[in-house]
Order: sequence, then structure tokens, then C-alpha cells
Amino acid sequence: MRISKIQIKNFRLLKDFSLDLEDELSLIIGKNNTGKTSILTSLDKFLNQSSLRCFTLDDFNVELKNELLAYLSGTKEIPIENVYQPLGIELKIYIQYSDKDDLSQVRSLIMSLDPDDNNIVLKFEYNIDRELLVKLKDDYAEKSEKFDNKPNLFLKEHLGDYFGSVKKKSLLFSDETVSIDIVKENISLNDIISFNFISAKRSVTNKDTDKTLSHQTAKIYKRSDESNEQIDASDKFKETLRKTDDELSTIYADMFDELIQKVNRFGGISPTDTKLKVASTLQHRDLLDGNTTVMYSHDAHELPEHYNGLGYMNLISMIFDIEMVMSKFRRSINEKPAAINLFFIEEPEAHTHPQMQYIFIKNIKDLLKGNLEREDSVTIHLQTVITTHSSHIVSECDFDDIKYLRKNSSSSTVKAKNLKSLQDEYKSEDEAEDIKLKKAYKFLRQYLTLNRAELFFADKAIFIEGDTERILIPAMMKKVDREFSAPDETPLLSQNISMVEVGAYSQTFEKFIDFIGVKSLVITDIDSQYVQDINDVEGIKKKTKKCKPSDPLADKTSNASLKFFFNNDDLLFYKNLSIDEKSLRKDDAEWVQDPDGYFLMVYQVEESGYHGRSFEDAFFSLNKGLLGTDAEAFPSLTKKHFDIYVGSDDACPYDFAEKAVNSKPTLAIEILLNSEKVGENDFSNWQVPSYIKEGLLWLRKN
Repeated sequence: MRISKIQIKNFRLLKDFSLDLEDELSLIIGKNNTGKTSILTSLDKFLNQSSLRCFTLDDFNVELKNELLAYLSGTKEIPIENVYQPLGIELKIYIQYSDKDDLSQVRSLIMSLDPDDNNIVLKFEYNIDRELLVKLKDDYAEKSEKFDNKPNLFLKEHLGDYFGSVKKKSLLFSDETVSIDIVKENISLNDIISFNFISAKRSVTNKDTDKTLSHQTAKIYKRSDESNEQIDASDKFKETLRKTDDELSTIYADMFDELIQKVNRFGGISPTDTKLKVASTLQHRDLLDGNTTVMYSHDAHELPEHYNGLGYMNLISMIFDIEMVMSKFRRSINEKPAAINLFFIEEPEAHTHPQMQYIFIKNIKDLLKGNLEREDSVTIHLQTVITTHSSHIVSECDFDDIKYLRKNSSSSTVKAKNLKSLQDEYKSEDEAEDIKLKKAYKFLRQYLTLNRAELFFADKAIFIEGDTERILIPAMMKKVDREFSAPDETPLLSQNISMVEVGAYSQTFEKFIDFIGVKSLVITDIDSQYVQDINDVEGIKKKTKKCKPSDPLADKTSNASLKFFFNNDDLLFYKNLSIDEKSLRKDDAEWVQDPDGYFLMVYQVEESGYHGRSFEDAFFSLNKGLLGTDAEAFPSLTKKHFDIYVGSDDACPYDFAEKAVNSKPTLAIEILLNSEKVGENDFSNWQVPSYIKEGLLWLRKN
């Protein structure tokens, strides 16, 4: 039996949210403020209700809150009875079961007689019906002056008076108008679903006074004692305490004898009355709490827990927490575990370095599996949800377990996407194309998890061709920010931008870019060429030859990415595109030009009367002065061609870039080493090629 899907409506950012869960582990990722914590909080408030977890006005989605306020202020009329839909927050949990499952705890929820229908739907509602909404409006009208005519202040104070308690139902999957009231039918929800979590806000520190781990050992003991597990060990502990009580009582008699005599003398106690004594009464449940210290050994010395690094303490604390939570799921031997067990772990990477994050995600499944079976051989089924911002955890996780949360910038709503559904995008009815797409998908999975998992958490992305751009782009970003400051724009280096090397294959990532919807800049080369007729013994053959974009014969581009996204190989087409015409968006299966698109491709353009073909070509044409006259400052450049280029006003940057560069990464480093700082400008003696500059300025905008 398992939860297949969770639906949440009108809770904070989760306007109309749906999340599919895997059988064992679901890894939820996404950028900041995409609702990961809201999922946990909504589940906790609905499933673990208490006076401390009641809903507040701030839990309402902005649109729901505005609608409610509009009714109270009178700017919107309350719909008539047969049209009105109750306003509020809603949670639906979709459960699937099989013939092999023990259905004894959920049989009262099974409503369908269809043998093929193996679904149970639990619905939780925190809402207000029309009659109470009318009363709410009337009551506010009567007391509005007391609340400064601000309906939100009235709602914050009196929300629970009108919304009441959470309604719990079981719905028919095929017809959700048919339901069972769980509360009225006196059905125990505790027997159906158990929900526990470890919050990201953990109390671990490495201060001298901190004994978090030690306190946790006491809690673990209490859970074990309450659940009748480890009975032998617990009984031995209690027996030892009883013997200790006897020994301590004898010692106390001597220690407190004089004090007791004074009490007897001045307290008016008759010698014939019951004698006063001090006895030892150690309680096994309280002894560990505050009286144990977790130690660790180092070079034959035992040191207290707070001497350990914060990352190790956090990892150990999580393991302790997991042990306690799993004990709650298993319950005591006298109790039956819930039919469904859902465990939520929030941001396990907190305070831990990358290697520990790798270790955690590699071992979490085994750690949980080892805690599923009780001593009486009863085994629980557990589904675990982990939220994370860690690219290291993502890189070690099964790709198919990942759920990506994507926020719509225009509507501020959040959608959850299954990464395994991305595979469907890499399919084709054409056999040859299908093979090609499957290879692309395989590469994408490996590349994203092993090399660039941070793309999942980036606000923006730059796709570059190679090492030269990777080394120089950060410097160019800093230079553009300095020279083209904009008070209303966040500097590039202060934004969450991920840079990815893709060679000339950015088209491989196009489905993924559309899937996550991240604003993306592709910096590529125009790669001009022409077709040349070659005489051969077999006749005339056509051969492509690369050349300068300004060559009279140049008429095509060989750049695969440009041809894919624009569906055009005509060189003149690319020469004439404005920056707005280089901006794209995905329309169904095709990329179309759109000045407001979230995807931009930039390449070399004519600048100062010269049109480069590659990055090096364009850079040298602008920055010949950077080279100076000393070839030793640029050992990556062949001295012969260096001397020719710097010694002649007519030397061609294209020929120099093609013949002189021996190592592009080394050249990039040499450019930085030979940069000069003037004032606050660290790179004053060279310019950023205009095509990169215009791309970075576009990316900087929100």
C-alpha cells in the first residue's frame, strides 16, 4: 500500500499543486521559495493536528486571501447558494493498494465495488461554508472600526471562529462527490496514516554547553522502553538502578544523619512517629536525560560531543532522529503500525560538507530499510521524501526519484515535475531519430547528475563552448557590471547563475531547458563557411571550408546549435538578426523567435569594422594592444605568429587566432595574468566582445 500522489490547494505558494511519490524515496529539489517547506508544513498541519499547528491567515494562498478580503470589504458579492464553492485550504492523499496488502485498517475507507479500482482518496478541508461567510462579513461590518477598517486584522484574530475544525473524508476515486465522513464514522486516522518528519531547523551546535546528542540518547531510550523493544537491555538497566538505589540510600543515611537529627529536634517530630530519611529513587526514564554525554575517541582520549565538528554532529544527530522516528513508525509490539507511513526529511545537507552529503544519500535507503522490521517480524512499508538544495545529494540520487519544483514567475504558482517524465520528450516515431534522442537523453542524465546538478537550483544559466569562456566569463561579468551599472538590476556576480560547458551541443539540453524553464544564455560561434568544388579523379566533389564571415564566398554556418534553434543555415540571416530576434521561447515542439523569450543565443557580430568567426578571433581584433610586444607574456601563443601579428597593422586576427593559439585554457589564464587594474576596474586594458556584452546585459535583467 502506498501514497501515489499528494494534491494541495490554496496553501501559501501551493495554489493548485500536485506531487507524485515514488514507492520508496522521492527527492524534491528546486530553487529557493518554490514551496518545499510548504509541502511539509501543510502535511503536518493536516495530519498531525494540535493547538500548536492550527492554520493562520498567512497560510492562505494570496489569491484566496484577496478573495476573502474582497467579500469582507464588500468589493465583491458573495455568490448565491447553488453557485458558491467553500473557500479554504485542501489536501488530498491518493492511496493505491494491491491484493497482497493487509486491508484490515483501511477497509472502512474502500468505497468502490469495482475489482479494478484499487484507490483510496483521503480529503482534508479547512474551509468556510456560505452561511458562515455571510456571518463573518456581517460581524466584521459591525466591528470594522475597532480593527481600523482593515479586514485582514479582523481575520487574523477570528479566523478559527468561522472556519472551525478540519473536515476529513474518504472519496470515491471515480466520483469524488461520493464520500464518507471520517470523523462522523469514528474512523481512526492514526491507524491509516502515520506522518513524521525531521525539520531543517535542527538544534545542533558545537557550543560547550550543547548536549543535543546526549539528550537524544535519552529520547531514544524512552522510545525503546515505551515500545517494549530491547526488553532485556531495559530490564538489566532497571535492575542495576534498584541495586544502586540500595547502595546510595545507605550512603545518604550517613550524609544526611546530622541534618535529619536537626529537623527532628526543631521540627517537632516525635520519636514514636515515622522516621524521616533520605532515600535514592533513581528513575530509569529520567536518568539518561541530562546525565549522559556522547563521547568520541581520538588518539586514545575520550572527548565530549561538542568537540566534534558541526557537520559530524549534525550527521550523527540526524541518524539519532531517524532512529527515534522509525521507532514511532514501528510502534510497540502491542500496537499495529499504521497502514501507510510517510517520512519527510528536510534539507539533510545543513552544516555538512560535500563528502558527508554523498555519504548520507548513498546510505539513507539502507539505513531506513534496516529499521523497517520489528522484533516480532512485523514489517512496515515506508515512503520517504527528502527536500534538498544540495547538488551533491542530487548527483548521488536515482534520476527517476527526482521531483523538480518550478515556480511560474507571472502567477507565483508552483508545479512539480517528475524528472523521469523528461524521458518521454526524447522519443520519436522515426527509428533513426529515436535512437539519436535516446542517446541524447542518456548523456543528459549522466551529465546532469555527475557534473552539473547545480543547474536544478540556478535562477539563470550560461551555456558556453569550452574552457576559454569558462575561465574568462566571470571576469567579463564583473567588467560588464562595473562599466554598465544599472541601479534597478542585481549585478551578475550577485545572481544565482550556473555556467555549463556544452561545446557546440547546446541543442542536447534544449528539452531540459524548457522543462525547468530557467532563463538561459548560449554563447557560441558563428562558424562561417562556404562550399568549395574540388577536382578529384572521380570528378568534382563539394567540400565545405571554414572562412571569415566577411569572406565574399561565406554563405553558410556550420554551427549545429544555431541551425537547430533557428532552423536556418544561411549566414546572412544570422548577420542581420537584432538582439531581440535572437531571443527564443518554446512553442509546443518548436523554438520560435520572441523578444520576451527566456532563451538567447549570441555569437560574433561586426564590431569596429571587423567580424570575427570565433571567440579568440573576435577578442584579438578588439584587444591587440593587450598583447604588447613581448611574446614571453603569452607563452601559449606561437612566437612566430605573435611577432607577425603585433608587428603589422594589416595582420589578420582570423589568421592569428587559427595559427597562433596552442592552448586555449592557458591563453585565457594569460589574459587574466596580464590584466591591469585602474581604480576599481580590474581589467582596464581589454574589452569584452560586444556579442558577449549584449548577452550578459540581457541575462542580468530580471
